[in-house]
Amino acid sequence: MPLPFLTADRAYEQAADDIPLPYDDRDRWRRPYRPGPWRVGAGALLLLLASYVLVAAVIIAFTGTLSAAGAVLGIALAVIAGALRMLRVGVWVSARGLRRVAFLGTRTTPWEQVVTVRTVQQPVRWLGLPRTVQGQALTLVRKDRAPGDMPSLLTTHSADFLARPQAFDRAADSIEAWAAEYCRD
Repeated sequence: MPLPFLTADRAYEQAADDIPLPYDDRDRWRRPYRPGPWRVGAGALLLLLASYVLVAAVIIAFTGTLSAAGAVLGIALAVIAGALRMLRVGVWVSARGLRRVAFLGTRTTPWEQVVTVRTVQQPVRWLGLPRTVQGQALTLVRKDRAPGDMPSLLTTHSADFLARPQAFDRAADSIEAWAAEYCRD
């Protein structure tokens, strides 16, 4: 079974230095980095929990009422949907623009509205929690908003890049290369 999210870093690593965008189909939305081990581990734990809840739904269906089994099945499906959505969270790029996928929403910014994408040193949230630490963030500056209004696209202390500074640098360089290619005025 092909897992396209595992080939994103390999394609970037194998690309020549003079080719900033190593993808053939630039109209397809893609995440230019792999999901981090924290995100994948949390998704795996949620899917494990969902499997236990599904077994509980089957047991309840055989021994109890079907409405209770349906309610437990609904909980399991919600956990599965949450785990899959959590794995999709991140920054996606294509020739049409830059897409920031969050857990509860998605925002797409066309390249025409992007002024610049750059890496800055600033306080960042640790694993999305309220605690902040000093780190790097990839920020987006749009034409129609003030520079401080947009949330960071990527940070060195997010679930994708915690304790993986080289992966953050590769992902930030790749997204900056997409922006440099498509934000020419």
